[in-house]
Amino acid sequence: MTALAHRFIETNGIQMHIAEQGEGPLVLLCHGFPETWYAWRHQFTPLADAGFRVVAPDLRGYGYTQSPEAIDQYTILNLVDDIVGLLDALSTDQAVIVGNDWGATLAWHAALLRPDRFRAVAAFGVPMMGQAPVPPTQFFPQTEDALLYTLYFQTPGVAEAEFERDIRQTLRKILFGASGDAGPRQENDGTPNPFGMVSRKDGLLAALPDPVTLPAWLTEADLDTYTNAYTKSGFRGGLNFYRNLDRNWELMGKVDNLHINVPALYMVGSRDVGLSIPGMRQIIDNMPELVPDLRKSIVVPDCGHWIQQERPEAVNEALLSFLKSL
Repeated sequence: MTALAHRFIETNGIQMHIAEQGEGPLVLLCHGFPETWYAWRHQFTPLADAGFRVVAPDLRGYGYTQSPEAIDQYTILNLVDDIVGLLDALSTDQAVIVGNDWGATLAWHAALLRPDRFRAVAAFGVPMMGQAPVPPTQFFPQTEDALLYTLYFQTPGVAEAEFERDIRQTLRKILFGASGDAGPRQENDGTPNPFGMVSRKDGLLAALPDPVTLPAWLTEADLDTYTNAYTKSGFRGGLNFYRNLDRNWELMGKVDNLHINVPALYMVGSRDVGLSIPGMRQIIDNMPELVPDLRKSIVVPDCGHWIQQERPEAVNEALLSFLKSL
């Protein structure tokens, strides 16, 4: 079996860092925010041992991949073009695409727009959603004192300044705060969601717990790896994904009638912060309307948003079963 290796490839006008292991049919793993390729550290060897070629990039703007300056270079179409170009650079016609958080959004859209290149999709946390009737920022809530975190991210430089004052603390707070170890979160049960409304005065991090002891799935060495990556890239690239929500809405409105027709798998942790959003469970239940070949929808007990890091055994078992069924 080949060992985990790192290299850079050219795709869609940027230099992209990838980690890869194994030989066989390609499985492409796409991380979320604030993660990097390292979020998939527990998936490489099990998938490679099972006969797959596993590739996990740092997405544009993250880690050791280049970060274009212009905000409008971070649309969902740019991201899909990046990974199509990655397949070209790997001399591979097709792949199964897997994603968590923003990587899930990317995976859904890659399967939607390029089913010729992505023969199946597995998404964690973020379900496939239909087109909203108006641009997203028009219906995100805000008050005089607070605003939804996605609105907080819109103004360039604001969240960057907060997050980059102490990168290690920022990552520790966000990764722990959205994990299952931070406690249960259920829709409308009064459980506070620190990733909901953000204080205009205090920012996002003030409301997040700072654990005295890291959870078992996140070691100090893991945090070192993430901190080193974000020390290089900063948070601007990842935040620019959020700054294109309205632009993505406009772009994807042109293909609103399409469905994802490739085989699909969906997994979510029972303590995922997204489940506390009103209506999210209904969106998940209604996914078969948009994803007719959704073969399984799995809820992992006592697990938060970083499902492949928090419960790697459950994820690997489900993912391997799905891959072998294709």
